[in-house]
Amino acid sequence: MKNVLITGGAGFIGANFILRYLDLHKDTRVINLDKLTYAGDTERLSAIEGNDRYRFIQGDICDHSAVEEAFRAGRDAGIDTVVHFAAESHVDRSIEDAGPFESTNVRGTVMLLEAARKHGTDRFVHISTDEVYGELGKDGFFTEETPFAPNSPYSASKASGDLFVQAYRHTYGLDTVTIRPSNNYGPWQYPEKLIPVVVHKALDNKPVPVYAQGLNVREWLFVEDCADGIMGLMASGRAGESYNIGSGHERRNIDVVKGILSILDKPESLIEYVKDRPGHDFRYSLDSGKLEKETGWKASTPFEQGLERTVKWYVDNQPWWRKFVDSGKEPS
Repeated sequence: MKNVLITGGAGFIGANFILRYLDLHKDTRVINLDKLTYAGDTERLSAIEGNDRYRFIQGDICDHSAVEEAFRAGRDAGIDTVVHFAAESHVDRSIEDAGPFESTNVRGTVMLLEAARKHGTDRFVHISTDEVYGELGKDGFFTEETPFAPNSPYSASKASGDLFVQAYRHTYGLDTVTIRPSNNYGPWQYPEKLIPVVVHKALDNKPVPVYAQGLNVREWLFVEDCADGIMGLMASGRAGESYNIGSGHERRNIDVVKGILSILDKPESLIEYVKDRPGHDFRYSLDSGKLEKETGWKASTPFEQGLERTVKWYVDNQPWWRKFVDSGKEPS
């Protein structure tokens, strides 16, 4: 039985990935190492409680003893693959305090790389972000050859992590694959990102904040599609290579907001334009041709369908996200 170490598996993308991966890979044991920061929640994984192919370890990737415990959890067979999701990821929080982003996204990544090298792990899959490339104008796409130009402390920390992954490949021969997804959305996303924020504000008939005029453009990828793309690269991605994962579904933020309001039958008068955040990139768009050519993967969820599924999930699962909103942990 193979042993896969997932870091950050109690987070939004990591948890969705684990649920899908365990369902499709019956010959694999998953070890989930997660610090359980404000955005981590094991309730996302309640469906696999008691599964003998799953083990949860609460620990920080910056803590040597926790990382060693996770790698030893592979027993005599060791850890075959690391899939590294763990990260501080909210741009607004990085603007307020860059320290946790440098610690987790850079030093934590280096600690994991060193452990993977020491323990002879077969493959290290690093989950990065399209934000390392900076911003685009109205035309064009980011390719894997686009130079890094991060514009926020968050994206700078992720770009630094990417470079350390590259260094461990070239210096030590570690088998690495770097994956840069576009904006993920779907069930279980912590209510600080655009879609869940709009849903809960609208449901409560509160003003829905939109930066500037909402003209910034993002490429939206349903989280299950992202998980499938990552699984394909775990199996057949070329060592040392980087891959973009995008959907091709670009939308202006204001159009996403209006789409959610329409699904909820809420008036657009709830929209409240607020001062833009510093360093707000105008547009991200990925060329995912390399991934599609090498693995055959292509996003299968149309944006409007995925958005409707996501909004319905938040409507039907209000107790989960309201525990964060009501606790005051969710930023205003």
